[in-house]
Amino acid sequence: MSESIIGQKSFQFALEIIDLYSRLQEKREYVISKQLLRSGTSIGANVEEASGGQSTKDFLAKMYIAYKEARETKYWLRLMQKSQLVTIDVSNELQDADEIVRILSSIIKTTEEKLSKVRS
Repeated sequence: MSESIIGQKSFQFALEIIDLYSRLQEKREYVISKQLLRSGTSIGANVEEASGGQSTKDFLAKMYIAYKEARETKYWLRLMQKSQLVTIDVSNELQDADEIVRILSSIIKTTEEKLSKVRS
């Protein structure tokens, strides 16, 4: 079975974040870069956990965590961009984070709808 779109995108995004983290370290930016690394790589880890969930509720809980981590990652990227702490363009990463947030939001909404139909 092939990996899900969100699984692929979140893994690729984690690789981008790791690369960005390395570039930020070279510029001696240590605080926000560490926060960004944690939240940006956590998205894919939670998506991976969700795909092995024991139940639909477990799947949904992990996807919510991935969604929250993606939103946090967007926050750190926006903060980095607006503060001009370093002169690294993060617009591509912001765009990718936004896409991941939208996909996760859609997955959560669809899963919640399926759960509510099962309950009724």
